[in-house]
Amino acid sequence: MMNPSSKSDIVLVVDDSPDALSLIHDTLEAANMEVLVALEGKQALTIARRIRPDIILLDAIMPHMDGFDTCRALKADQSLASIPVIFMTGLSDTDDIVRGLEAGGVDYLTKPIQPNELIARMRVHLSNARLSNNAQSALDSMGQYLMTTTYAGDIAWATPQTYALLAKARASSEWQSTELALQIRLWLAHQPVVGNLLKLSGLDYPLALKMMGVTEQKEVLLKLEDGDKPTGPALLKKELDLTDRESEVLHWIANGKTNREIAEILEMSPRTVNKHLEQIFPKLGVENRTSAAGVALRVLSAER
Repeated sequence: MMNPSSKSDIVLVVDDSPDALSLIHDTLEAANMEVLVALEGKQALTIARRIRPDIILLDAIMPHMDGFDTCRALKADQSLASIPVIFMTGLSDTDDIVRGLEAGGVDYLTKPIQPNELIARMRVHLSNARLSNNAQSALDSMGQYLMTTTYAGDIAWATPQTYALLAKARASSEWQSTELALQIRLWLAHQPVVGNLLKLSGLDYPLALKMMGVTEQKEVLLKLEDGDKPTGPALLKKELDLTDRESEVLHWIANGKTNREIAEILEMSPRTVNKHLEQIFPKLGVENRTSAAGVALRVLSAER
């Protein structure tokens, strides 16, 4: 039994069979879950958009709009796509199971439903969904310009900061679904490695995408970069209130260069480098090169 003091999970059950609905309804209520009921696919979509459930139990075979089409419609809606869907059906052929999973289902139960098995599987998928949502919330709160896309170039998920930057660049939804998707698709066809950059075209505002890797869901993780934002020494100057020369010296300290190497790069004497460091340390509130480099690296890494 679930802890009665905990928040009840909301379950949407979609089935056109009164007998099946009755059994499942009683099973879920006994497990302290809130139950919503829909008799067919379109009704299920309407309910899901009004009251977002935590998990959906979906019959595969229904009149008008079957479970497979319903699941595809759910996954096409960005606000509903992360809800785990468990298929329920009398079908047991491998082709039907594969069809359900390809439509976006996370699991498949064959009727007649066994109550204990149903609850056990639901708990697993609810737990996985919470972990995924917590990870996504953590990324959202970090202020990172991150997004995931399919290999066709469609945005699967993005942080609020990413959507805000796209809006700032006046990248409309239509542009994202056509021009952006095409540019990403062509870029991915060349198998870019982690760190590779794609400068986006077709916008008046400079944006770029950096390859960050591939997720467990086989989606591409990208970082959206603002071409108008300062980087390197310019970023250190802005964020740490340094002079041009001080920011250049600190930049090379953060890159592991010695005073003599910095002097050669910036065409100044090692003594002058030391003079700049004497001004940098109190501005940063530190006492040595190592601490100064740490401050610089935190500023620089926040923009990567």
